[in-house]
Formats: sequence, structure tokens, C-alpha cells
Amino acid sequence: MKKGICCAGNMIVDITYPIETWPKQNELTHITEGITRSTGGSVCNTISDLARLDPALPLVASGFAGHDAEGDFVLQEMGKYKNIDLSMVKRSGDTSFTAVMSNNQTKERTFFQYAGGSAYYGEDDIDWDRLNVDIFHIGYILLLPHLDEPDAEYGTKMARLLHRAQQAGMKTSIDVVSEAGERFKRLVTPALKYTDYCIINELETQQTTGVLLRGEDGTLHVENMKAALQKLHELGVAKWAVIHCPELGCGMDEAGNYCEFESLKLPKGYIKGTVGAGDAFCAGVLYAAETDMPLREALKLGACSAAASLSEVSASDGVKTKDEVLKLYELYGK
Repeated sequence: MKKGICCAGNMIVDITYPIETWPKQNELTHITEGITRSTGGSVCNTISDLARLDPALPLVASGFAGHDAEGDFVLQEMGKYKNIDLSMVKRSGDTSFTAVMSNNQTKERTFFQYAGGSAYYGEDDIDWDRLNVDIFHIGYILLLPHLDEPDAEYGTKMARLLHRAQQAGMKTSIDVVSEAGERFKRLVTPALKYTDYCIINELETQQTTGVLLRGEDGTLHVENMKAALQKLHELGVAKWAVIHCPELGCGMDEAGNYCEFESLKLPKGYIKGTVGAGDAFCAGVLYAAETDMPLREALKLGACSAAASLSEVSASDGVKTKDEVLKLYELYGK
């Protein structure tokens, strides 16, 4: 019986610069004290969160770490978790990095991304004969250039890879990066046909499905969530379609059952950084799927994991064991 989760795709070093405020074009702002370096990207963030939620859960990382100091740093940080198998991480090219501008006033952040070796990550970089896990999670679509390339049969190379994972007996899961532009439908839709678990935010869902979830004035249209989730299932999602946003998480299972779970009401001053909240939510849902928890409990664990992540500047440092993060619901839940 297959057990465990493989996290594949982007392995990134996040260099976070605290700034006084976001400047207008041609204006200057000051970078303040507290520049930090941490691992980031779908693989590093999600797998670290999973390792923290359950130190006994078998985990496998698959991606590129460059032949440079940043690549050494990635492997050093991931190596702190005894349940993460790093043998499928390849050393190639330059390590991908993101310069993160974190607004001291609003805690919002903006990303400037260098793909490095991750731009070339693809199906042939996975040791399919050795990979024996229950869930294969990959991210981010739109940030893995080789896998975003067109494929004559599947639509994209990402869709082909996901189908291969399913044929190998694994359940598949995807995450998407938030990006301005019109690539969502073209690149995300083909992958959904071969996706068991789709865990993305409201803006990514809106761009993929065309269903209005966040108005231009910032209003969240909760009344449209069910229709958006139904659309994701129509596009191919086989098991759980899940949408997360700051206000709540909602999901729909393969039987069409809909549920939602409000985000925790965190006190003023609690949030130290938001760089890893989405990945932490994703990790909570994946852990629930791996351990056969019902969807509503998955949304609860996702919300608590995200809240835990928000308590520290870096992506994963705030995440603790499953039981510890669930205690946050007792403190800040509805």
C-alpha cells in the first residue's frame, strides 16, 4: 500500500526585504532592518509544513537545487527534517530565488522571481521507478516553464506528467501561482483533467473558471464559491476542489458535497508575515487527504495551519504539529 506524499516542482530561496511602504513608479522607499533568507516555493514550503505537522509522515522532495550557495542552503534546511527524502532532488544550474518585498504597514508582499534551474524541471527529472507514495503534489503551475509548454496530446506537459503519476497509482494534487495575465485558462485547464486534489486561492480560481469571486472593490463573493467549485469539477478535478482566501476556505468533494470554514479571527499584532500562508493551508488539506479525514476537517486543519504560518515572518517556522496547530482554533476560532 502506497503511503506518504511527494512534493514536486519549485524549490526556491526567498530573500525578504522589509520596506516602509510600497512606492509609486519612479519613487523611492527604504528597506528597513530585518532582511531574511529562507527556503520557499511549493516544494520547500509545503513539504516543510507537512514535516512539521507530522514528523512521522513519509515525504519525498523532487526538484532542482543549483550548484551554488543557495542550493546548499535549500538542502541544509530541508535536511533538518528526518522524514523528508531528498534523494530525488537534482543539483543543476542556478537555484531559483525570489526577492520578496514585504510592506511593514500592510504586511502584504510582492514577489520578483528568478526561475534558475527550475525553468527546466520536467517529467524526465522524476525517478518514477522509485517513487512510491500515495499523493503526488506539484506546484506551481505558471512557474515551471518547461511543464507549462504545450503538448500535442495533453495540452500541456504538466497535464502529461500528472497523467503519468495517476497511471503509476498515485493521487495527484496541484497548486498554482498567482500571476497577472491571461495564461490561467490555457495552462491550468489541461492539468485539471488529471487532478485529484485542486487547492488554489480565490483569484486563481476566478481566472481559471471565469466565475467572479473577488470584485474590483475587494468584495468577496462567497455566494459564487459553490458555482466555482462545481466548475473546477466539471473541468476534471476528481476528488476535492478547494478554494482558500483570507476570509475562509471552502471545498467540494467528488459527490458534490459543499462545505466552508471561516478563517481564524487573529488578534492585532499576531500576523508577522504572510509569505507562506497559502502553502500552509495546502499542506493542512493534503495531510487531511492522506490521513482520510473528511473535507470539513481538512478545511479546519488548513485554516489552522495557515494561521500558524502567519505567526512568523518566514513561511514555515510558525507551523507546529497537527495537534498544536489545531489548538489555535480553540483560541481564535468562531
